[in-house]
Amino acid sequence: MSTATFTSTPGYGQNLFDLLHYRQAVRVGDRVDISGQGGWNDDITFPESLEDEIVQAFDNVERTLATVGATWTDVIAVDSYHIPTADDSIGDEHTRVMAEQFRERMGDRAPIWTEIGVAALGAPGMRVEIRVTALVGQQD
Repeated sequence: MSTATFTSTPGYGQNLFDLLHYRQAVRVGDRVDISGQGGWNDDITFPESLEDEIVQAFDNVERTLATVGATWTDVIAVDSYHIPTADDSIGDEHTRVMAEQFRERMGDRAPIWTEIGVAALGAPGMRVEIRVTALVGQQD
């Protein structure tokens, strides 16, 4: 029987655990699920530009995956949550930067992806959140 190993990302993960009592990742066997990662720094503040926020969220996914022995190349599924633009669409900038980051971090490997527009996210000023599932060692 597999056991669940929960971890907190060093820095912001411990801050969020202390404040909100949740972990950033869980690994059961080869499967990894992570909590939604925002584009925050260790003090839970956000960059001014949307592109920088999305790139930081990808960096935070990478940091969190590393706590359980996984990488972006192990990722099989991505759910991303976005605050819509003024015209109520997710917007080209969100989608463009997400796709660029997939290509940069995963090469030819492509996950399944659901991009969801939402009215609000968990922190004031937050515009994107990324949650992934990975299978360690299952790259194609």
